[in-house]
Amino acid sequence: MTDLESTLSASLAAATDLRAWDTVRVEYLGKTGKLTELLKQLGKLPPEERRARGAELNLVKQRVTELIDARRNQIEAQALDARLAAERVDPSLPPRGAAPDGPPGLIHPISRTIEEMAAIFGAMGFAVGEGRDIETDWFNFAALNIPPHHPARADHDTFYLPGTRDGRPLLLRTQTSDVQIISMLEQPPPLRIIAPGRTYRADHDATHSPMFHQCEGLVIDRAITLGHLKGCLIDFLRAFFGISALPVRFRASYFPFTEPSMEVDIGWNRKTGELGAGGDWLEVLGSGMVHPRVLANCGLDPREWQGFAFGMGVERLTMLKHGIADLRNFFDSDPRWLRSYGFSAFAPPLLHEGVAP
Repeated sequence: MTDLESTLSASLAAATDLRAWDTVRVEYLGKTGKLTELLKQLGKLPPEERRARGAELNLVKQRVTELIDARRNQIEAQALDARLAAERVDPSLPPRGAAPDGPPGLIHPISRTIEEMAAIFGAMGFAVGEGRDIETDWFNFAALNIPPHHPARADHDTFYLPGTRDGRPLLLRTQTSDVQIISMLEQPPPLRIIAPGRTYRADHDATHSPMFHQCEGLVIDRAITLGHLKGCLIDFLRAFFGISALPVRFRASYFPFTEPSMEVDIGWNRKTGELGAGGDWLEVLGSGMVHPRVLANCGLDPREWQGFAFGMGVERLTMLKHGIADLRNFFDSDPRWLRSYGFSAFAPPLLHEGVAP
């Protein structure tokens, strides 16, 4: 039997593609293969010899099968490596079929806004956290102190999925607040993170989309106050919109996961749409001090740790900053629209001076 395996190993080594590999496989394991013929001869042996011989052949068959499968995996891996090497692309080159002086590729406004948010909050010492698009209702609702009867948990507002994880129903997350829970469970405080990402809700019109982007923020530390929250968000909004004296107002509100809760408004002119001018106010994000129950749900003692959280719509801030009227344009994949509102991939890096870390 050792000779059979040695011969097989040599044949497999000589097989450099799947067609040659399959020929070797059939030669040994096919209906008339070498190993198959040996197994057929078991019936001709006396009973006392058949058992020992059968056990020996089963071991040989197992080793032969392992050798054949291992060689197939090796051939497929080599073929994939060769394909990847042959299909390597230089993203700075113009697309195939395009004129050398054709229009360059551009960064989508949403991607640009997320980069800008990360740059501003990064200057304040925030890290970027990531979550899961498919989440359980505990991370998306229960851990955030959202009660079972809350309208956001209804089927007409949330996309629920079949199956469970850890015995809990699955859904497409409706907010990136799940990253706050994940971060508090996985990282010891103090924490300072933002969580930009995709979210999903059953809504679609000129100002709503079934899939959109949010950016949540979370700070957990000792002796955190509303003053820290207000200073952080005022600095961010003034840096993002590029208006050093942008009026910012904090208005009492209610969110299940913060207490107290506040809506954040910025000054604007209702008639002209100009930001920072006129006597009108426009709501741009929600915020508040992290609710003690949320801290307790994540294993943190509310008597020791405090924090604040905030959340904003990426599309909404992008529309305000760049004068985009219809949310649906973000997802139409119209290159003409992107040429108007896109950003060069070779633009200078984002610099935001005056943002205190």
